[in-house]
Amino acid sequence: MSYLAKNYNRKKISFTRGKGSYLYTANRTKYLDFVQGIAVNSLGHANPKLVKAIREQSKKLWHVSNAFQIPEGEKLAKKICQKTFADYVIFQNSGAEATEAAIKVARRYFYSIGKPNKNRILCIKNSFHGRTIAAIYASGSKKMTEGFGPKIPGFDHINFCDTKPRFPNIRNKIKKNTAAIMVETILGEGGIKQIPDKCLKYLRKICNQKKILLILDEVQCGIGRSGNFFAFEQSKISPDIVPIAKGIGGGFPIGAVLMNKKVASGMTPGTHGSTFGGNPLAMAIGNSVIDTVSSKKFLNNVKKLSKYFFLKLNRLKEKYPNIIKEIRGRGFLVGIKLYSDQTKFIEKLMDNKLLTIRAAENVVRVLPPLNVKKKELDLALKIINKVCTELN
Repeated sequence: MSYLAKNYNRKKISFTRGKGSYLYTANRTKYLDFVQGIAVNSLGHANPKLVKAIREQSKKLWHVSNAFQIPEGEKLAKKICQKTFADYVIFQNSGAEATEAAIKVARRYFYSIGKPNKNRILCIKNSFHGRTIAAIYASGSKKMTEGFGPKIPGFDHINFCDTKPRFPNIRNKIKKNTAAIMVETILGEGGIKQIPDKCLKYLRKICNQKKILLILDEVQCGIGRSGNFFAFEQSKISPDIVPIAKGIGGGFPIGAVLMNKKVASGMTPGTHGSTFGGNPLAMAIGNSVIDTVSSKKFLNNVKKLSKYFFLKLNRLKEKYPNIIKEIRGRGFLVGIKLYSDQTKFIEKLMDNKLLTIRAAENVVRVLPPLNVKKKELDLALKIINKVCTELN
């Protein structure tokens, strides 16, 4: 009997250790892990650099509270700001917390300039921004909000279409009380759907014209996952606020909200806080992750191997046109959209020792570590091919 609540439909399997791209069960059965904690373990399992960072910091200091200066956090914030659009960072513990902080930053900015009525956030319907009460209503998904009423006010929704125009009637959705547009640069849970660069530029243009803020949620697609440090960098725009998490901790819980100088001006002492956010242990690991993931050489390798992986996946799509409908994504945020229900496909992949996870729109999400080896991608392709053959 398990004393854990039943809010997860867990697979009947557990693991005792991991190494790089692989997980091992108690009886030493080896699985190729292309879930990686849902795009969290950016450098794979038990990465030596991260193990060293956590071991060294654990001997010195774990937690002191944000009542005091934390040098490790100052160091990480400086690195992030020097490599991105951001001028300031607030550290959190998760993606949902980072999203909540992003919403607060946007509302507080307008409050601080004497416009407290500008407090509504415009989001994509059926997107995903986390599981807190505010975040599920930001997502606008009936599946997530059902049973958690009353409705949290402050969010409006737009549709994101697969055909042009991508954001129909978006201008009409922006009202006098709209503070910001918040979207995932690449929709993760929503089916690995990219917002094209042209559309991101359009959103930036609208926000400039309407004098509202642009929040780009890069919790899943950021920190090298797309092949760029941030996915929006390819579109050559600068957002105002960016929540991040997942990959920045390499498996350790870290979240953050990044801000430009303008919007950060509203975040004065006492406006936001977090007991554990930015603790020395987390910051030591975050520094180690960013030193690796933000390097040009590392990101170029992600792009190179990703290009190879997508080429091979699209060949499988051509080989099995009745099974694979579309290959989606960028970098190592990969989606295989199927014609039939993805449940059986994911189970068969698992039977063949490849771990993947579902997304909306009948998509199988494939999330290798960013330092995956070519031979590991080839093994995954071999397994996917085998499963397609069996189901064909």
